[in-house]
Amino acid sequence: MEALIPVINKLQDVFNTVGADIIQLPQIAVVGTQSSGKSSVLESLVGSDLLPRGTGIVTRRPLILQLVHVDPGDTRTNDDSGRDVQEWGKFLHTKNKIFTDFDEIRQEIENETERVSGNNKGISDEPIHLKIFSPHVVNLTLVDLPGITKVPVGDQPKDIELQIRDLILKHISNPNCIILAVTAANTDMATSEALKVAREVDPDGRRTLAVVTKLDLMDAGTDAMDVLMGRVIPVKLGLIGVVNRSQLDINNKKSVADAIRDEHAFLQKKYPSLANRNGTKYLARTLNRLLMHHIRDCLPELKTRINVLAAQYQSLLSSYGEPVEDQSATLLQLITKFATEYCNTIEGTAKYIETAELCGGARICYIFHETFGRTLESVDPLGGLSTIDILTAIRNATGPRPSLFVPEVSFELLVKKQVKRLEEPSLRCVELVHEEMQRIIQHCSNYSTQELQRFPKLHEAIVEVVTSLLRKRLPITNEMVHNLVAIELAYINTKHPDFADACGVLNNNIEEQRRNRMRELPTAVPRDKAQAAGIQIEQDGTGNWRGMLKKGEEAPGSGPGSPLRGAVNLLDVPVPVARKLSSREQRDCEVIERLIKSYFLIVRKNIQDSVPKAVMHFLVNHVKDSLQSELVGQLYKSGLLNDLLTESEDMAQRRKEAADMLQALQKASQVIAEIRETHLW
Repeated sequence: MEALIPVINKLQDVFNTVGADIIQLPQIAVVGTQSSGKSSVLESLVGSDLLPRGTGIVTRRPLILQLVHVDPGDTRTNDDSGRDVQEWGKFLHTKNKIFTDFDEIRQEIENETERVSGNNKGISDEPIHLKIFSPHVVNLTLVDLPGITKVPVGDQPKDIELQIRDLILKHISNPNCIILAVTAANTDMATSEALKVAREVDPDGRRTLAVVTKLDLMDAGTDAMDVLMGRVIPVKLGLIGVVNRSQLDINNKKSVADAIRDEHAFLQKKYPSLANRNGTKYLARTLNRLLMHHIRDCLPELKTRINVLAAQYQSLLSSYGEPVEDQSATLLQLITKFATEYCNTIEGTAKYIETAELCGGARICYIFHETFGRTLESVDPLGGLSTIDILTAIRNATGPRPSLFVPEVSFELLVKKQVKRLEEPSLRCVELVHEEMQRIIQHCSNYSTQELQRFPKLHEAIVEVVTSLLRKRLPITNEMVHNLVAIELAYINTKHPDFADACGVLNNNIEEQRRNRMRELPTAVPRDKAQAAGIQIEQDGTGNWRGMLKKGEEAPGSGPGSPLRGAVNLLDVPVPVARKLSSREQRDCEVIERLIKSYFLIVRKNIQDSVPKAVMHFLVNHVKDSLQSELVGQLYKSGLLNDLLTESEDMAQRRKEAADMLQALQKASQVIAEIRETHLW
């Protein structure tokens, strides 16, 4: 099982070559507050001084530290002294350069940190990759993260606490990550910031290991026995105490090896019963064991993830296509594919079916039967017509002579006015379908024919041709829809079967009402004369026009002094005012209203049926039938081939990145396959 960690290191190297962080590999993240001893713990595990030191925040970029155990005979030559060394380091950003001096490694970390994060104590989430080869280390992958801080100092941003917290959570939220929570022994474990942030992402503590540093700096008369025994804060993976080098030890160049010997002596003296389960060496072995078991548990899911990504990048690389060799064939193929996908989207047989919203033919159907249909149904047959409007139209249609019957001209005048209201929603229906036809272009570009993204000029040309075709068909379709309404206005067919049936029912109702009114007439008035006159007899007993005057009024010109008794302006036209209609007026208005409603419903039904048919014939079907020939005629020209098939500037780069990533994923899959063959898994 020991060989599992080098396998993970090998996988890390594979993905480092493409600079990708798409696979969350098992690793150990070191979390703690500033000056909690994180750096000392890491240096103790490495066995050498290699991390920058100073006051305030020193670690300002994540440091991914891979420890690789090598045989003592495997050495590298120091460039300065010329002697062979057993320990050396390599940075990812310096390619194959080998560092045999750990002071140079520390200086390179500082330089690389300032290069990206600047010199104002700001932080960056871009990691530094460092690999240490040594016979004195165990195989581990560690991530050193910036220390948790509360108050910004110097030129640090005001939200430095939030930035560091987000950076830490980004790494420890990885379910394949073991959290190494570092807390100083001379602080209260109940207020440990490292354990607090670890519990946010690992509430059960299944992947958290606590390290208690600075055991030798506790107040006199106190010890960490209860803490190390897990009685204060229980941690499932355990708590391990270590003794760090003091700043004085570092200034005096005390070696890590000497510090580990002194640590062992301190533990034997202060905590003899716990000495074999604490200390730096025990911490290294524990981390190595935990990481191996964690890797073993993560490998099945890791294998699945790699296979899924490999399939995705294979598909992505295929969509980028190969470099163009035969321009004519490629252009014709792309044009044909776009035209086919455009028509298939309308027909509902496209390869990529939209699931978030209606698209293509389905949306056109919705426009016809839901949007347009409901809009027509919401149009009131008598909307905008008042009783006074109807009565005025009846009077205007009779001319100077009183009419015994409702004039047919008034019905035609009013019903045409109502039918005209159907034109606006009909034209709006054409506009909505045209917009959807335009939207299908973008849909095909995004989902159906991704190859067009390789050739932006060809894509623009295709969009322009299709848009132009739709633009040419729009006025033709609008004209046809306008004519459909004009046809209905041109001839009011009162002999329409449905309208004739409605008129028959209406006449029967009117006849019944007439008979009822005749029964209510006074017996002194002959029914035939009253029926012929069509007037309502007043009950004042006079039987002439004087009976229509109010009591106390005199007829014009009948008073003393003058036959006319005053000038009368015959040009004065009475202004219609709200009044109670006579029974005949009310009856005439009801007749007209019923006729208008009946005929309007017939016309609305015709429009609701004919407009979608016209739109389909003059716009949708015409574009479908002529799209292929229009594209070929406009674009398939020898003089346009080079220009249209020019790839976008970043396409070659994207193709290379996809190919490199696919190659890395395939190598990773081979590495995992080797694990199965050697029974390491």
